[in-house]
Amino acid sequence: MTSPLINKFVVVGIGLIGGSLATGLKQRGGCAEVIGIARKAETCKEAVDFGVVDRAYTSVQEIAHELTAGDVIFIAVPTLSVTSVFEEIKQCVSSEVTITDGASVKGSVRVAAEGVFGSVPPQLVLGHPIAGSEKSGVTAANPNLYERHRIILTPLETTSTAHLDLVSRMWQVVGAEVLSMSVEEHDEVLGATSHLPHVIAYSLVDTLAQDINNPNIFRYAAGGFRDFTRIASSDPVMWHDIMKANKSAILKSMDLFIDNLSRLRKGIEQGDSDYLLDVFSRAKEARDEFTLMLAKRQAVPKED
Repeated sequence: MTSPLINKFVVVGIGLIGGSLATGLKQRGGCAEVIGIARKAETCKEAVDFGVVDRAYTSVQEIAHELTAGDVIFIAVPTLSVTSVFEEIKQCVSSEVTITDGASVKGSVRVAAEGVFGSVPPQLVLGHPIAGSEKSGVTAANPNLYERHRIILTPLETTSTAHLDLVSRMWQVVGAEVLSMSVEEHDEVLGATSHLPHVIAYSLVDTLAQDINNPNIFRYAAGGFRDFTRIASSDPVMWHDIMKANKSAILKSMDLFIDNLSRLRKGIEQGDSDYLLDVFSRAKEARDEFTLMLAKRQAVPKED
């Protein structure tokens, strides 16, 4: 029988992202033990009761003395809470322990690490799983969440090759495809493809709920509205943090969208059929191509 890839897997923040990685590793034999860290004792108990973790505590300090080489700490808290986790880790965790994260904005995490440690330590591997759900909390943990999804790692010049390799292999255990890019490129790409759609969904639902004075506005909404606005059910605290942490890239994408929306409004106002058909046709072609790319990605057979 082969030994598990990771000895102790410590997940700080036992919600959808952290809990799903924990349960995914447990089910696949990727770690010997899962230890959960959450601020509230009730969350710790719930995580153990649901089998998401083997044991749980309210601080990293309580188990830091147990951790050594071959152990991994995965930070899965809202983006702006990462700094406080780093501050605790700095005080009590060995430099041999691998540390990684799942924050949606990498620039702010790099800045937080530099502020706490002085420079980004070699043991810290910045990463972001491109997978999720509008569900949140311990009960949302899904061991198959990362199957055939992409994980973006953004290693720096200071990142240890050994720690990077361990984190890459960890994600592969749960069925993910691991990619690498720079911190700057990650934040720009995700600002456009993930953060902007959430801005639009939240704004649309808020507009309909608060600004259009019609009690039947949602009663007659159909499946298209449900699908388009699904992400507006995502965790508000998490997305509040993302908007603040990736402000520059998000504003850049919003400005482009607002300009295009203004041109579209003008086209509708003036009855410009050629312009409207051109925009809608281009959008349909791009969306169809994206759907085809996703289908091809899902059809790729897994390696044993």
